[in-house]
Amino acid sequence: MAAAIDTFESYATRLGGVLQATDWNRITPLADAMMACWKEKRQVFLAGNGGSAGNANHLANDFLYPVSKIIGSGIRVHALSANAATLTCLANDEGYDKVFSAQLAVLANPGDLLIVFSGSGNSKNILAVLEEAKRMGVESFAILAFDGGRAKALADHPIHFDIDDMQIAEDLQMIVCNMVLQYLFSRRNDVGDVRT
Repeated sequence: MAAAIDTFESYATRLGGVLQATDWNRITPLADAMMACWKEKRQVFLAGNGGSAGNANHLANDFLYPVSKIIGSGIRVHALSANAATLTCLANDEGYDKVFSAQLAVLANPGDLLIVFSGSGNSKNILAVLEEAKRMGVESFAILAFDGGRAKALADHPIHFDIDDMQIAEDLQMIVCNMVLQYLFSRRNDVGDVRT
């Protein structure tokens, strides 16, 4: 039986390998798009299932307040996974495939931004919300792992990590967005008073 430390070291090595091999320039378009939404008071929508839903909810908090630490000066951000009443209503009445796309169809405007988190890139509700974004003129990013799935071709800007490990995939979702968060925080004085 393997010692726990073997598992821990293997995990750290695999995560570190992905981080070292990544060209981080490909994250710049996401940072730029979020900065533009922030300055122009456009909305950002986040979506994911399971642990990725937890990441979406967590990051909605981070981009709402910690991005500036000034009341009234955050990004207009929504996690489409956050409202249990809405999710269960739509899943019951329309099917789980539509739990994100039906929300986006009501809440989003052209020029808003969608960020989806998916390990496989093949979840039907993720594909449906990407399709709805395209129909509505909402720019889309997808943070993906494994082979990227169908979402890799469907998203306007796929950010794909070639790693076959769901836990590391979920770590990478947070790492990418935490990098963007710290960049935006460093630029918070460029936004001005968003309450005017």
